[in-house]
Amino acid sequence: MHPTRKAALTAIALLAVATAGCEPGATGTASHRSSAAPGCPAALARAKQAVKKAEAVDAPWTGPTTGPEAAGSGKSVVFIAHDLSNPGPAGVAQGAQEAAKLLGWNVRTLNGQGTDAGYRSAFQRAVDLKPDGIVLAGFDSGSVAAEVKKAKAAGITLIGWHAAPAPGPGGDPKLFTNVSTRVEDVGKTTADWIIARSNGRAGVVLFTDATVAFAKHKSDLIEKGLAACPDVKVLSYRNVPIPEVNRRAAGEVRALLARFGDKWTYSAAINDLYFGHIDSALRAAGKDGAGAPYNIGAGDGDPSAFQRVNGERYQAATVPEPLTEQGWQIIDEFNRAFSSEPASGYVSPVHITTAANSGGALSWDSEGYRQAYRKIWGK
Repeated sequence: MHPTRKAALTAIALLAVATAGCEPGATGTASHRSSAAPGCPAALARAKQAVKKAEAVDAPWTGPTTGPEAAGSGKSVVFIAHDLSNPGPAGVAQGAQEAAKLLGWNVRTLNGQGTDAGYRSAFQRAVDLKPDGIVLAGFDSGSVAAEVKKAKAAGITLIGWHAAPAPGPGGDPKLFTNVSTRVEDVGKTTADWIIARSNGRAGVVLFTDATVAFAKHKSDLIEKGLAACPDVKVLSYRNVPIPEVNRRAAGEVRALLARFGDKWTYSAAINDLYFGHIDSALRAAGKDGAGAPYNIGAGDGDPSAFQRVNGERYQAATVPEPLTEQGWQIIDEFNRAFSSEPASGYVSPVHITTAANSGGALSWDSEGYRQAYRKIWGK
């Protein structure tokens, strides 16, 4: 870790210890919590312990340290993003371009526009470009099954980012590997944060995109995790597809406030992007950016999400993907495939970022991944 950042985070950690009664997850009663005993003492204790671990700021590299040297320059990869308005796949694409440039490879990004028709159209364009590899970023490989078959017949290597139910090789159709955190860990960690911060008493609204199987599975897992505490109530489970968030955010917030009022104390969304649009609607309703509803994004962790979290502007936490790091991992996985070696099997650990532990950063990545990959590639 950079010395300045480490010193800042150490100071934050010491301040947190000194003011533990006022910090999220502390045993003292803050103004936003009920003084009544929670109805889930065992679940609450477990959630607090899990959140403390996930909020740890030191993250030494635990990924691969060995592998094939870089394949020859001139390799080409087409990166198909779910929707370039979604900062998650857009951030991964930037990381992949950064790593590919080091190897003398070319990465071209196409916009899937958030629809099955858009994915199929972009995938056909990708196949026509005759690349060495294609990335499916943020959409189910099954939605382009026919196109995947064509790509495989043409000898094109396929790698996913959040394109299959689990990280690693697999999916249907099968991919060389799928780069992702474990959705089970992200869902559980998001639920744990709400349980811990609310001291086991919350009224929660969940936002999902049911058009993306991976996203819907994630929000289902959050709902399941919240059920461990009977005093944490899911007030509403809203299906708002990502491409529609901007258009629908204001109406959704008005309807939820009209229906639930102050009972709505927490929100979780499958993607930080939701709170980039919901914030203006909450502001218009007179809500305090540092107050309820306390919002957590269960995914991505793009710079705008960090800005909201750091400034306490209608988002209290994010469970970020290490976007740039995962872009580098995708290039490393392609390099393994091009060298006829198996996938690395690496899965990024889950982290929670809040204003108390971010150190003012605008992203989250493990430390030392660039150095590790450069050493592997001989670059």
